[in-house]
Amino acid sequence: MRASDNSSFRDAGQDLRVKPETVTSQTAAKIRQAISSGRFRPGERLVESNLCQLMGVSRTTIRETLRRLEAEQLVVNSPNVGPSVAVIDWKAAEQIYEVRALLEGEAAALCAQRVSPEILSEIRRALEGFEQAVEQQDPEQRVHTTEAFYEAILRGCGNDVLADAVTRLNARVSLLRATSMSRSGRATESAAELRRMYSEIAKGDSEGARTAAKEHVRSAASAARQVFADQSGDRP
Repeated sequence: MRASDNSSFRDAGQDLRVKPETVTSQTAAKIRQAISSGRFRPGERLVESNLCQLMGVSRTTIRETLRRLEAEQLVVNSPNVGPSVAVIDWKAAEQIYEVRALLEGEAAALCAQRVSPEILSEIRRALEGFEQAVEQQDPEQRVHTTEAFYEAILRGCGNDVLADAVTRLNARVSLLRATSMSRSGRATESAAELRRMYSEIAKGDSEGARTAAKEHVRSAASAARQVFADQSGDRP
C-alpha cells in the first residue's frame, strides 16, 4: 500500500488502534454470566437504576450493554415495559438443540483428530472444574466451566468457521444450559457425559467423540424439555 493510501485512512478519521477491553464489554460479560447462571431469570425486568447500583457503572454503560445483549437475543426491550431477560420458548429451544448437536458433534470429531497435548490439558482442567462445581452445587461455576470445556474443544477442532458458528449460538446455549441443569440430577448426568466426550477425544476416536457430543446434547434437550413442560404445567 502506498503512503497516500495510508493517509486516506487518517483523513477519513478512522481509528485503527487496538483498545483494551471496555467497561461496557466487562459489564456485558457480567450480565451475560448472571443470565446464563440463572441469577437473572427469563422474563425478569432489568431495571437500569438497579443495575447501575449493583454493578457500580453509569446509566450510559448499562444502556449500551443492554443494547448489545438485545442484539445477542438475550435481552428483549418491550414498549411500556423496558428491557427484560429473553424468554426462549420450547420451539426455539428445540431448534437450537438440533443445531447444537450437528455443530458440536462435528467440532468434537475434528478435535479428536487434531487435538494437541496443550488443548487436551485445557479440556481436562475444564472438565475437572465442572465436576468440582457439581459436587459443590455451584450453578454459576457449572456454566462457566462448561463454557471453558467447549471453548477448548473449539480451539482444538482447527476449523475457525465452525468455531464461529458455535460461538454465535453460545449466549442462548448458556441460557438453555442453566435451564436443563436446573432439573434434579441433570448436573451429575452431564458430568458423566462430558467425561465420555473427553475420553473419546483423548483416544483420538473421532466417531466416538461425535457420538458422545450428540448424545450429550440430546440428553440436555430432554432435560430442558421436562423443565419447560413443568413450567407450563404440561407433561412432555
